[in-house]
Amino acid sequence: MIFFDRPIISQSPEMVSKIIKRTPPRSIKRHSLNHHRSKTSPTKTNASFSVIASLNKSIKTCRRRLARLFSKLAHVATPSTTKRRHKGYKILKQEELDEFESNFVVPRALVFDQCLLPPLICESKKTIFLDLDETLVHSSPDPPPKMYDFVVRPSIDGQIMNFYVLKRPGVDFFLEEISKKYEVVVFTAGLKQYASQVLDKLDPKGFISYRFYRDSCKEVGGKFVKDLSEMGRDLGKVVIVDDNPNAYSLQPENAVPIRPFVEDGRDRELEKLVKFFEWCERLEDMRAAVKQYFSGSNGGSSVVADDYGFVQLKQ
Repeated sequence: MIFFDRPIISQSPEMVSKIIKRTPPRSIKRHSLNHHRSKTSPTKTNASFSVIASLNKSIKTCRRRLARLFSKLAHVATPSTTKRRHKGYKILKQEELDEFESNFVVPRALVFDQCLLPPLICESKKTIFLDLDETLVHSSPDPPPKMYDFVVRPSIDGQIMNFYVLKRPGVDFFLEEISKKYEVVVFTAGLKQYASQVLDKLDPKGFISYRFYRDSCKEVGGKFVKDLSEMGRDLGKVVIVDDNPNAYSLQPENAVPIRPFVEDGRDRELEKLVKFFEWCERLEDMRAAVKQYFSGSNGGSSVVADDYGFVQLKQ
């Protein structure tokens, strides 16, 4: 056998380390990969959450505002069934609207601003419109007259004035009686500053349901006219008592003229009207009652006026 001599090469630790390829463990790779992924910007993540939170907040705010707004609409569209006060209208404090609600237009059909009077609770009830001066009372400024029942001191054009008011005979009984079956409304061409004080003292028990003043009248040819068609009442179920023909010139068929009252202590006009309204309350159309009152005929009977009131005479 022939042996060939090979040189023996000594391998140092440094050389072995260069030859052997070190492969890192799998767990180290995953840790490195996760480390690179976690380098995503935290600012972007926070911005995303901020946008989502803002959207959720906006949606909740809109829902809350819509719920509040529709509850108001339901309240406006539903007529009140509670008993109405006899002091007239009460001005409610207007609620402040936010930017969203102020841009929302409420449908006009839901608001009762086209008529001066609110709807009647009992639709079959009839309405009597009464004038104030020379119909229910007579008033005069200074100097004081010989007869008067009370004094009012309104401020007119910045000046306090004295008015001495004399009640028409029978006015207290008249208001109490007609308020039992009719809706009673005072419609005067007088200024509110003056007339409101007179009515406060004339009607302390609240027999008068509503009050209207000069600002509710129409000015036609320099004269104040009371238009009953704007009151929100069936014209067949209303009547106006006034001493001034100009006041009811638009609806003369609904008018019961009355003699002007000044200082006649023997006046009995209101007593007559109590009898008249007791009779005509049974009729369906008040205009027919007024017509029969003036004609003196109501289908086989007649209504005549004497010094004490209206009496129904059977033929």
